[in-house]
Amino acid sequence: MMELNASCDIEESCSTQNMLEHELWPLDPIDPKNAKFPCCLVWNPLPVVSWLAPFIGHVGICREDGTVLDFSGSYCVNVDEFAFGPVARYLELDRRQCCFPLNLSAHTCKHGYRHTEYGTAITWDDALRTSSRHFESKTYNLFTCNCHSFVANCLNRFCYGGSMSWNMVFSWLDGPSYLGYYPSLYS
Repeated sequence: MMELNASCDIEESCSTQNMLEHELWPLDPIDPKNAKFPCCLVWNPLPVVSWLAPFIGHVGICREDGTVLDFSGSYCVNVDEFAFGPVARYLELDRRQCCFPLNLSAHTCKHGYRHTEYGTAITWDDALRTSSRHFESKTYNLFTCNCHSFVANCLNRFCYGGSMSWNMVFSWLDGPSYLGYYPSLYS
């Protein structure tokens, strides 16, 4: 008589929590010389405005391959052409602080339903692609719909840091303070 052996006992070999988490593949190193900043927020100064108020600038967010995306004008999301010149500062974001469920019932964040309703992403680049499509139909407005709004929209799709409260004002007030007061976080 033939005896059957299980090749993998799911209950014993891996916990449910590990099954619900994505495997995050390694990223290429940050390469400022070639303008590649995988999973980073990036910043550069605005001519004249940043001379008068150094904490104000233009922000963008980068894909996993390091390509910079930024909302720089009506119906325009730049890909790898950062408006106003090269990246002056960057802040690497931790992908483990994002909610990327394998399916809609596998949310790990406290905003499960709201996150699904807003637009859950399954990968970093998926969230950026969805936000880019959303902003390609937006009219740019310096005060209400700008590069900070674009980055906040991306962070909300990630549910970054367990929060879906990212907005233009929060990213405008707190984003530059991260870049300005923690020099060890950027180069």
